[in-house]
Amino acid sequence: MRVIFMGTPEFSVGTLEALIHAGHDVCLAVTQPDKPRGRGKEMQFPPVKETALSHGIPVFQPKRIRDPQCVEELKKYGADVIVVIAFGQILPKEILEMTPYGCINVHASLLPKYRGAAPIQWAIIEGETVTGVTTMQMDEGLDTGDMILKKEVSVSEDETGESLHDKLAAAGAELCVETLKAVEDGTAVFEKQGESPTPYAKMLTKEMGNIDWTWPAERIGRLIRGLNPWPSAYTHWNGKVMKIWRAKAEKSGVGEMPPGTICRVGKNDLCVQTGDGILRVYEVQIPGKKRMDTGAFLRGYSVEPGTLLTEE
Repeated sequence: MRVIFMGTPEFSVGTLEALIHAGHDVCLAVTQPDKPRGRGKEMQFPPVKETALSHGIPVFQPKRIRDPQCVEELKKYGADVIVVIAFGQILPKEILEMTPYGCINVHASLLPKYRGAAPIQWAIIEGETVTGVTTMQMDEGLDTGDMILKKEVSVSEDETGESLHDKLAAAGAELCVETLKAVEDGTAVFEKQGESPTPYAKMLTKEMGNIDWTWPAERIGRLIRGLNPWPSAYTHWNGKVMKIWRAKAEKSGVGEMPPGTICRVGKNDLCVQTGDGILRVYEVQIPGKKRMDTGAFLRGYSVEPGTLLTEE
């Protein structure tokens, strides 16, 4: 099929590569504009742009895809279908209905669960043991189009936002190729979505990572894993922001210490009292330092039981 591909981050790259490998004619890659990154604020290409250029695919980077001139530009390519995965802009009706097969989206959840911008992270934060990817025929709603195919992916006990991202990216790439074949063959079955049983998977913010120690240890542990690697979960120790990268919840508490109190300091970990149970912390980071095992941190800094970690 002749395909216009719309996507921006690393999550989209595997699907683009899979379409090319499957023999589809990807005639155009549409992605977000280049952005300045790093301390030097040098302009960097989105991952989809880098991949497209490496395959000799033309790239289009509109600031606002809804502008009439952008719509006209897409029409020039005479595509059979538009594949959309984590593009980052809402498409107008003119684009949704532009091609014979419309717009096919790959979404990183088992719809209608976790519609929205951050389904991968919220699946972990909310304690899901199974998630997955769904392909759908896009409509004007937000992740509300008719579902085509689904693929389940298990969520392990130590799953992080990063590891689940990689699993779902691979699953989505396979499912997209399978979906286009079914759509082209006329064997695809389109299923209406019901109401979502889960909250909207809203966009992540840095403020979300500020740990509330009155929460149960299991909930805090899921937050830490879900926000790893971005925006990361953190607390405050000795007047410094302390990021917590790896931790494990334990149901048993220690005495009557207030939530946020370091109740035990071991050789390679430290334990923090929460609203329900304790959190055993294995990897931390403080400003100006790299991520380090808690054992290495404790060899460089003195931490006493009874120290209170705070939200501010």
